[in-house]
Amino acid sequence: MKKTSLSLGMTLFFTAMALLGGAAGGSVMVRYLDQVSPPPVQEKQVVEKQVYVENSKIIETVKEVSPAVVSIVISKDLPLYRERVFNFNDPFFGDSFFNMPFAMPELDRDENGNVRTQRQKVGGGSGFIVTADGIVVTNRHVIDDPEAGYTVILSNGTEYEADVVSEDTINDVAMLKIKNDKGEAVSGLSVVKIGDSDKIEIGQRVVAIGNALAEYQNTVTTGVISAKGRSLSAGSINSTENLMNLIQTDAAINPGNSGGPLVNLDGEVIGINTAVAYNAQGIGFAIPINDLKPLIESVKVNGRIVRPYLGVRFMMLDEKKAEELKLDVEGGALLIGDEAKGEFAVVPASPAEKAGLKIKDVILEVDGEKVTLEKPLHVLVAQKAPDDEIALKIWRSGETMEVKVTLTEAK
Repeated sequence: MKKTSLSLGMTLFFTAMALLGGAAGGSVMVRYLDQVSPPPVQEKQVVEKQVYVENSKIIETVKEVSPAVVSIVISKDLPLYRERVFNFNDPFFGDSFFNMPFAMPELDRDENGNVRTQRQKVGGGSGFIVTADGIVVTNRHVIDDPEAGYTVILSNGTEYEADVVSEDTINDVAMLKIKNDKGEAVSGLSVVKIGDSDKIEIGQRVVAIGNALAEYQNTVTTGVISAKGRSLSAGSINSTENLMNLIQTDAAINPGNSGGPLVNLDGEVIGINTAVAYNAQGIGFAIPINDLKPLIESVKVNGRIVRPYLGVRFMMLDEKKAEELKLDVEGGALLIGDEAKGEFAVVPASPAEKAGLKIKDVILEVDGEKVTLEKPLHVLVAQKAPDDEIALKIWRSGETMEVKVTLTEAK
């Protein structure tokens, strides 16, 4: 009996030790798994929280900016037509030589023979308000028809007529001024916050807002900044412009978005949407807001765009392009032209000619600031004012020199 009791006691002892060992081992294993692989539920919660925060920023940005984004309706007096109905008893009816439809439009005239006209919508664009009294920034190509009238529609549906205040063909920018139904100035309008486009980063999230297809007001699209410092030749019905230093984005930009703001997630305008590549998807372009700041301030102060004038035609260089042209420089603005076609590298009687600049000169610096693809010549000059004297560092035939130039006002 004692032997049996001892055996039973030993069995209970080892069983208890096994249970303790299993518990201890289980405890260690749980801690190890905690360190290596967090519970899936916790990871899912973190991801959902990140998505929620990002979506919230976009929603807040849209709510903040939208009241200052406008749709621009372009209208013109167009002739009215009426249907011309043929007489079936006409001897020429059915003749193959006069084989025309039964009803053809013809101009509608009054009793004096004058063509009747009616105001009709012919297009649209976008813009954003920069002053509480109604200065609106848009693209020049949106308002480039001198025979058209322009109506500005706020996000709440309120409509105002607007006059073209000033245009800048270099940057494809124009300013409108809103007026009430009595032709008087307005006040108390929502305005956008202006950001700093020099601080943007490739991959940064952005929001585009505009009158997509001139039909869907305040359409919101999102994307990222795809690239900086792009150049392109952009064409509209009445003109073609060479635009430089553009922001490229994959936020969807459509016809009608022109003139609308490109905004960061702090609700600040960093660019004005201006062009889209029609043979591609997700390739849109915006003019950096820093290029427009002097123009906006000029309209606020002078009532029009006052631009400094240097008087040169140039091509921007990078290291690769300079090497291709066998120029011993790393960048800058090469003065180019074809006098036979009237395309002067240095415009006659301009400040540049008076200072002695010549074709094939390369402008390296403006007042000590390097001329680069990110800071092209026209941007650096635009930061100055008429009558300012600036110092240009020039490369000419292997030698560098400094030239003083007094700017004038662009006409």
